[in-house]
This record gives sequence, C-alpha cells and structure tokens, in this order.
Amino acid sequence: MTVYTTVRDEFSGWLLEIVKPAFQKPIDAKTYAEVVELFDQMLRLMHPFTPFITEEIWQMLTERKPGESIMISQIPKVEKYDIQMLAAFENVKEAISGMRKIRTDKNIAQKETLELKVQQGDKGFETEFNSVVIKMGNLSSLEMVTEEVKGASSFMVKSTNFYIPLGGFINVEEELQKLEEELKYTQGFLNSVLKKLSNERFVSSAPSAVVALEKAKQADAEAKIKVLEERIAGLK
Repeated sequence: MTVYTTVRDEFSGWLLEIVKPAFQKPIDAKTYAEVVELFDQMLRLMHPFTPFITEEIWQMLTERKPGESIMISQIPKVEKYDIQMLAAFENVKEAISGMRKIRTDKNIAQKETLELKVQQGDKGFETEFNSVVIKMGNLSSLEMVTEEVKGASSFMVKSTNFYIPLGGFINVEEELQKLEEELKYTQGFLNSVLKKLSNERFVSSAPSAVVALEKAKQADAEAKIKVLEERIAGLK
C-alpha cells in the first residue's frame, strides 16, 4: 500500500503536476532527467507487485543493454530524507486541496485564476513553496494580510487562514439567500434535537448511545450555525 500510494498520489498526483510545463511548452532537460530517474525507481519498487507491465515500461524508458532486466535490477537503497520538508509540504497539499474544494463548491473552472490572501498563523504556511501554491492553485496573486477578508471563502491549515475573494464568481444576493435558507433549516433541525433532549422521559429511557448521538447532532448543528452566521455577516 505504501508503494501504491507513493506512485499514485505523491509521484503521479503531486510531483508530475508540479513539474508539468504550461500547454505546448517544453520541460527543461534537468527536470526531465530527474523525473525519469525517479520513475525508474518507482518502477523497481512496483515490479514485485506488477511484474510484466513494469518490465515493459522500464525497457522503453531508456536504452538498455542486451540481457538487462528490471527483474535483476537493484531496489532503490534507503537514503536520508528531510522529514521537516515533508511535513511542510503536507501543509502545502492541504492548502491546495482547500482551494480545489472552493472551486468545486462554487463551480469555478480550473482555468479561471483566483486571488489568494493569507493571514499567517504560527503554523500552516510554508513560504518556500509559494511558487507551487501559485501554480497548482492557478493564482493571479498571493498576498499576505493581517485581518479577516470579508466576503471571501476561507479555510484553515493549522493556525493559518486562507481567503479567496469570490466577488467576480458569485451572485452575492443569491449566495445570501442560499445561506439564509440553510441557516433557517439548520436552526429548525437544532430546535427539534433540543426538544428531544429536553424531554426527561426520552433521556431517561433511551439507550445511552442514542442520547449521545442526539447530543452529537446538537454540537454539529450549533457549529454549523456559527459558520453560516459568520459567512452571512461576511457577505453583508
């Protein structure tokens, strides 16, 4: 599973997307050579699990000598790695995923550029990877701010707030109406839960797991109401 997720997620999903050049633009020779070498290593790791296809691709990857086979090639050796850099990049991945979720939720095409404003906390923002964030998020700008950005969609990574202004992408009146309807529904749901929990007969006779579930519903609804009220206030 480690090999599988490394190839599928880290190599294919992240590294290749980061180094991929712009449409109809060439990739530089150094990056290309390094990626090919990494791909070679990935194939060697995969070979015990998918022997035939990895052999075929490995033979095509570069010119091989007669008798050479991935089957008798050395597995990559364990080397030192920078655990702090890996941890930092996890924050970067989380930030990019946050931007992608906003695009999905607001139906904003990837080709549309976004502005990103960052209210930096003590954790969650890695300035050395800004170029990656700009490319992967298709950003027109990345700006540091010291206060909350009103009317923007937001998410958090650790203690850092990320804001994406959506003035050009959403109809504020329609968004307010949608949020207020959702708030009204959630408030009604919360009232029904509170009514059930205020019934002493229910609380005393229902299994503890059922009561705990209702209390969890109460906490979730209260948290959602708070978020909705903040979003509505920001749009107003």
